[in-house]
Amino acid sequence: MKIVLASSNKGKVREIKEILNSYEIIPYTDLIPSFEIEENGKNFKENAIIKAKAVAEKLPGFIVMADDSGISVPFLGGIPGIYSARFAGEGANDRDNLNKLIEELKKRNIKKTPAFYTAAIAVSSPYGVFTAHGFMHGDVIDEAKGDKGFGYDPMFIPKGFDKTLGELDEKIKQKISHRYKALKLIEKILKVIQ
Repeated sequence: MKIVLASSNKGKVREIKEILNSYEIIPYTDLIPSFEIEENGKNFKENAIIKAKAVAEKLPGFIVMADDSGISVPFLGGIPGIYSARFAGEGANDRDNLNKLIEELKKRNIKKTPAFYTAAIAVSSPYGVFTAHGFMHGDVIDEAKGDKGFGYDPMFIPKGFDKTLGELDEKIKQKISHRYKALKLIEKILKVIQ
């Protein structure tokens, strides 16, 4: 089964291909030129649906999957939340966003505080739109450690571990990640609609 991914983020594409390895996952930019999708939803689920539907409109008949995910720090009022990918401003990269969150912790003299990742997966298909969520809880720290993963991984220590996602082996991260949990739920839906 072929699934078009409403993303060209190399880290996400690689991770989703590894988790859903029995499916052919194709970034939408392999089929059509990249285009701007306005993510104006109020939460991860709404933004995932917006992305899936936007790509599905341009590629009728395809099953399109979108992911909207990010990290939330309750002590900081839930930031960056749905703004995780653009926390340091439009055009910011992963390192810029990571450094801005570290800066926010340092401003308040916070060395370590609880945080959680959320992944919302939306699938737009000829049978309708379906969604699933996954979560990963742990702590953020005020420094980056490790060079594995992407995004905020080098500052996030998952519950039950003493290393950041940036330091942990990719196979371990994959089994505990918010995206893995959400994709395993959405896989049940994919099996029904294929």
